[in-house]
Amino acid sequence: MANRVKPPILGPKKKNKKLLKSTKVRKLQSGPTFNLLTILWVDQNGVPFNTTGFYAALYRGSSLIQTAAFDRFGAAYFSQVPTLTTVNYTLQVYDSLGRVYHTRLIPAGVEAFAVIG
Repeated sequence: MANRVKPPILGPKKKNKKLLKSTKVRKLQSGPTFNLLTILWVDQNGVPFNTTGFYAALYRGSSLIQTAAFDRFGAAYFSQVPTLTTVNYTLQVYDSLGRVYHTRLIPAGVEAFAVIG
């Protein structure tokens, strides 16, 4: 015959009023997570490429805003573009010889953008 086991105690038997008063609920984050526009270059499965030697150029219309080099983890950061973006940008990704690999439109209201492929 099996022995009967007491159920586990799921919480304190008494409420600690002092602890409940001092514990505050955090507000949900309302601003952007990234403070710089971040570009990720990934494959179809979301795995970043080793993008050493590649760079990206950010345009607004026909004027160049900034260029940024990719690191070996597939990320490029634009320090002159605060997030959330307020206008549309055109992104061009280049290799070390200056050949254009991708051209993408980045919409307004983003803080990170993934280039797939």
